[in-house]
Amino acid sequence: VTPVINVLTVASGHMYERLQKIMMLSVLRGVRGQGRSQARVKFWILKNYASPRHRRVVPRMAERYGFDYAFVTYKWPLFPVGVQRAVIVDSDQVVRADLLELASLELKPKKAALAYTPFCDNQPEMDEYRFWKGGFWKDHLRAKPYHISALYLIDLDRFRRTGAGDGYRVVYDNLSRDPNSLANLDQDLPNSAQHSIPIHSLPQEWLWCETWCGEGTKARAKTIDLCNNPKTKEPKLTAAR
Repeated sequence: VTPVINVLTVASGHMYERLQKIMMLSVLRGVRGQGRSQARVKFWILKNYASPRHRRVVPRMAERYGFDYAFVTYKWPLFPVGVQRAVIVDSDQVVRADLLELASLELKPKKAALAYTPFCDNQPEMDEYRFWKGGFWKDHLRAKPYHISALYLIDLDRFRRTGAGDGYRVVYDNLSRDPNSLANLDQDLPNSAQHSIPIHSLPQEWLWCETWCGEGTKARAKTIDLCNNPKTKEPKLTAAR
């Protein structure tokens, strides 16, 4: 049986739709390289934000490049019960590895339903911007890493069994009382909750970005995130090219 990699991705605006198409093709290239898994890939794309043009283009891409897709509306639960695992990939990302390796990873501890990559800390000139190294986050994390949400794996079976969704709702309710806590909700929520809802920390090579990671580790990167660099302010399309 050919394995299927389920990839959820969101694009808002024409620039991110252009980046999303690059990301999708990079995922396919990673799976189909020599010695790779040759797994089927199904992209789940949030319909709420997709432009009419993007909804016309993706089916043509699917026919040409041989992948499955679904435009889905945002509701809970997003995935059918039969989908056991999914990889969430930001649109502004380039994948250089076979995502089946990530999709089939054993998560530890046994209660962990999510796997994220911690932020790099080997770019000394960016130390002043590492907000998680001091203040609230330093005290809250208590030596646990602060993870980046540009790429992560969710074990949906385990997520449902452990009631992680309800746990996140409780944490979200507490965070929502302070609007400043919602600025980076996709990262702040799982990082804030990881004492009660554990995270499997992925090896550093699963996510590299110029802002936080040193150039010496780029060659080993399995994905490259086009995150905003507060120093260079390089446009993302330029970085993609």
